[in-house]
Amino acid sequence: MRFEIVGQHVSITEGMRTKIENKLSFLDKYFLIDEDTIARVVVKIYPTTQKIEVTIPSKIGLLRAEVEHEDLYAAIDLAIDKLEDQIRRQKTRLSRKHKDKLAMNFIEVDEEKLNEGDIPVKTKTIQAKTMDLEEAILQMEMLGHSFFIYTDAETETISVVYRRNNGGYGLIETE
Repeated sequence: MRFEIVGQHVSITEGMRTKIENKLSFLDKYFLIDEDTIARVVVKIYPTTQKIEVTIPSKIGLLRAEVEHEDLYAAIDLAIDKLEDQIRRQKTRLSRKHKDKLAMNFIEVDEEKLNEGDIPVKTKTIQAKTMDLEEAILQMEMLGHSFFIYTDAETETISVVYRRNNGGYGLIETE
C-alpha cells in the first residue's frame, strides 16, 4: 500500500508521516491490500482541534474514517480503530452471506460552484448500481453515510435507504 499524506494548515512532519504509515500498515493483517492501493490521508489543524480523514479503496469496499480530537496522535489512533471496526464488520457480514464478490458502488463527484449570492449547493452525480437492500445498507455503513441511493435488484427502481434516529433503517422507494 502506498500513502498520500496531505496537510491543510500544517506541514506534515516526518514523525507524523511515520506514525500514520506504521498505523495504516497494520491493516494488512485483516486482508490483502494491493501494493498499488493508495491510502489518502488528510490532516487538518484547527485552532482548538485536529482532524484526520483516511480513505482507502479496497476489494471489500471503500474504507473511510474521519476523526476530530484535541491531540493529533490520538485522532490518528481513533481513525485506525474506526477502520479496523469497519473491516471486522465487513468480514463478518460477508462470511454470513457466503458471497464471493461484493457489489461495488462508486460515486463520481461533479461539484458545481454557483454564482455569489446564490445558495451554496454541492452537486453529486452518481451511478446507482443494482443491488439488494442488504448490500445497500452494507455500502452505506462502510462509507459512513446516513443514506445511500441504489437501484433495487428486485423492482429495478431507484431506492434510498437511510439510517433512522432510533438506530434502525428506513427505505424510500420510487414508483
